[in-house]
Amino acid sequence: MASNRIAIINEEIQKELSALLRTVKDPRVQDVMISITRVETTPDLRYTKVYVSFLQEEKAKEAMAGLKSAAGYLRRHLGSNLGLRYSPEIVWSQDDSILYGAKMLKLINSLGVNHDEEADEK
Repeated sequence: MASNRIAIINEEIQKELSALLRTVKDPRVQDVMISITRVETTPDLRYTKVYVSFLQEEKAKEAMAGLKSAAGYLRRHLGSNLGLRYSPEIVWSQDDSILYGAKMLKLINSLGVNHDEEADEK
């Protein structure tokens, strides 16, 4: 039962943070396309680990610094919007799964193209 509650809270935190990221005025965060891929919250609701992915990989380091500096602002608004007794401390973590998936898709597609060209030659 508790894990179901945490799963619902994780989803709500992810939705709310996605909306709140648009309100951050830090140019390091505004100039980058940020996707929140996953949220994990501890059972006592004290900490939440937010996995983010960036479209422009070269700006990822600056954007992570911007997110860390905006964590207090986001935490305050997250707590008031969700109505939780404790607003969890936000820990940011970069998620490379989207980049890895795109790289694998590119490799698979390159194999498929080569295979089709060989079939046409025969």
